[in-house]
This record gives sequence, C-alpha cells and structure tokens, in this order.
Amino acid sequence: MKKKLTVLSGAGMSQESGLKTFRDMGGLWEQYDVTEVASPEAWERDPALVLRFYNQRRKQLFEVEPNAGHLGIARLEQWFDVDVVTQNVDNLHERAGSSRVLHLHGELIKARSTIDPVLVYELDHWALDLGDLCEKGSQLRPHIVWFGEAVTEIPKAVRIVEQADILVVIGTSLAVYPAAGLVNYVQKGTPIFVIDPGKPAVHQPNVFYVEEKAGKGVELLLEELKKLM
Repeated sequence: MKKKLTVLSGAGMSQESGLKTFRDMGGLWEQYDVTEVASPEAWERDPALVLRFYNQRRKQLFEVEPNAGHLGIARLEQWFDVDVVTQNVDNLHERAGSSRVLHLHGELIKARSTIDPVLVYELDHWALDLGDLCEKGSQLRPHIVWFGEAVTEIPKAVRIVEQADILVVIGTSLAVYPAAGLVNYVQKGTPIFVIDPGKPAVHQPNVFYVEEKAGKGVELLLEELKKLM
C-alpha cells in the first residue's frame, strides 16, 4: 500500500509559472489596496471593479503553464497516495496532472451564484462581467474566498493532514491563517519537508528544510523521499 503524502502549497508554488502574488503587487493592484478588490465590502461597493481585477488575474492564468514544481508533485503519484491542499486559486496543479487537489481559497476558473452558493460554474474563458447570471437569475461572482469570509474547506483539509504519513510544505510563508495552522495537525513522528528559500518556521519535530524554489526543491525532495519508499 502506498504511503499517504500530503502537499500544502502556497503562492511561491506558482510564482515560477509567472503568476503575480499579492506580495509581488506590493499589496496594491493599479492604485487600489488588494483588500479593496478582494472583500465582500468591495463587491457591495463596486462589483465591476472586483470583476475587472479577477478578469485580469484569470487572463494571466490562461497565458501561463505549470512549472517543474507542479509537474514534480504530480509525478509523486507514481509512488505515493498524494493529496494536494493549496492556498492558490489557480488550476496549475490540476493542469500538471495532480488528481486530488483541495483549494482552500477558491478557484479562479469558477464562478458562483450570489444567492445560492451551491451553484458553481466552471469558466472556459477569462471574462466574467456584470450581467452574467446564474440559472436563478442572480449575478455571478468569483468563486473565491475573500478577506473576511470563512474558509469552509479547512475541516476537510485537517482530516487530510491528520492522515498523512509524510507532509510537504511548498512556497508558503505559513503566515496566513487558518491555512498556516494545518501543520499542527500532523500525527506525532510524521516527517515534514519544507521547500522554500525563506525557510518559514515550523514548530514541529522531524522537520527537514529544502531552501530552494519550488522547481528545484521538488527535484531535491524526490531524492529524499526515495529513502522513505
């Protein structure tokens, strides 16, 4: 039976594909603070502005490809039972071939109803505009967890981490909660591999650091994991 390997990935995972993070933007998009375009209050105040922000991010996503880190994580399924839990809203893990991906903060290529959150639609184009409606006649919004909204997938993520035989943390500063707290749910003795040039602190035993970006880091990770197969 394959060992269960769980990957927690953050913005650094996708940077090598050319996707800009909020940090890359310096907390600003054009002249706006990102919280002004990524919150329920922003949506109430100016939905057209919010849609334009996410349309630009979605357009960029359609123009980039998975990087070596994404491809390496997908390749791990040859030897391990892999779950990816990501803070990223892009679909690069899926496009690289990962078969089980849980998105904590929503998905950029999806839209949902503003009156019935169960109604979620996949987008095959980058533009979502005012006047695009769900089947119940309400405006569609980005399928994104905005600042101030509950991260409803956390309980599912906790269960995945609790079952892990190996935990891999890639490209996250472990500063954004509740996602950052997931590392505290590993079973005692579980090896934790942290891939990030910034070497974020993980206050757990059995932590092994790979101070590289995602692409090179996953390559080195595989060499270490071979020892555990």
